[in-house]
Amino acid sequence: MKSSTAVQVFLASIFGYFLIHATVSLGAADSKPGGEAEWKRTVDSAKKEGTVVVAGSPDPVMRNEIIPKFTARFGIPVQYTAGGASQIVARLGTERNAKLYSTDIFMAGINTVANILYPNKMLDPLKPALILPEVVDSSKWKKGRLWFPDPEERYVLRPFNSIASLFHVNRDHVKPAELRSSKDLLNPKWRGKISAEDPILGGGGANKAARLYVQLGEEFVRKFYKEQKLVLSRERRQMADWLARGTYPICLDCRDDDLKVLQQEGFNFLEVFELTDMPGTLTSAPWLLTLLNQAPHLNAARVFANWIVSKEALEIYSRASGYATLRTDTDESFLRSETVPRPEVKYFDDADWQWAVTGRAEARKRVENILKAP
Repeated sequence: MKSSTAVQVFLASIFGYFLIHATVSLGAADSKPGGEAEWKRTVDSAKKEGTVVVAGSPDPVMRNEIIPKFTARFGIPVQYTAGGASQIVARLGTERNAKLYSTDIFMAGINTVANILYPNKMLDPLKPALILPEVVDSSKWKKGRLWFPDPEERYVLRPFNSIASLFHVNRDHVKPAELRSSKDLLNPKWRGKISAEDPILGGGGANKAARLYVQLGEEFVRKFYKEQKLVLSRERRQMADWLARGTYPICLDCRDDDLKVLQQEGFNFLEVFELTDMPGTLTSAPWLLTLLNQAPHLNAARVFANWIVSKEALEIYSRASGYATLRTDTDESFLRSETVPRPEVKYFDDADWQWAVTGRAEARKRVENILKAP
């Protein structure tokens, strides 16, 4: 009897041990970040909040594709505030001074994020808000992890990594073989034939000049901007028109969206991404993802933040914008090969955090000094 009782006690203790550990394991799997159960609870809570408010640049992809798809999938309307970054930041600042918080998500460029949102503590950590299994799965990302470029690696997510345009040419006036290296840009043949945004006035023209300064040096910048007698303009569409007509058949700062209509009309442009002595430049365009603090619809914001970096959403954006994503599972067959970074190449990263905070401004100042010198 004693032996039988002892065996029963032993078996009961073993059963209890496994029961407890099985229960703990199931609970842990259910509640860990990225679990399906947590995702479902978040979506249910988001629907009760009724909406999510997102701010970003005027963006037809967002308006025409992303918002309808998101709302159809989750039943959550999106209020999209479109505008220039400076306008949105000013509005947010005014609201916050009055203790008003209207916006959940801000999709902005590196300059806005690194120099305004982050240092002014306008952000909540985004990393713990990302819970969708396909988003937190490190195998789904080219870097083997989600890329948070901010100093604390938790506030700002970078989902895109593409090679940016260097300049455009009119192929009816410029043969591709004539512009292989930076030295070719200094050929007297092109003197007075190149248009650009004025680098002294700031903006894209100043940023392009800063990159040229860092990658090619002071002497190149001086010869290129001064001796080649670049024609400077503040009007993007004017430069696009000059390029189309061959008036100035090389355009340093023309934009794709200005040229698409002209290409459809039959004009023959070539977009150049790199030179033999100047590897391409990386861009984080079209946006970096941030979660504003004091978000009024926090659960809806979490749902949007997760879905917008899912395979489905990023592939929609990539197809429409032509930018390469950092996901490993998105289709890239439709992208131009020149825009997809090659692992073996060391590129200049125009969205590097330190470059955005201090490096670019320092380089721009040096360029300004060069151009203003007699």
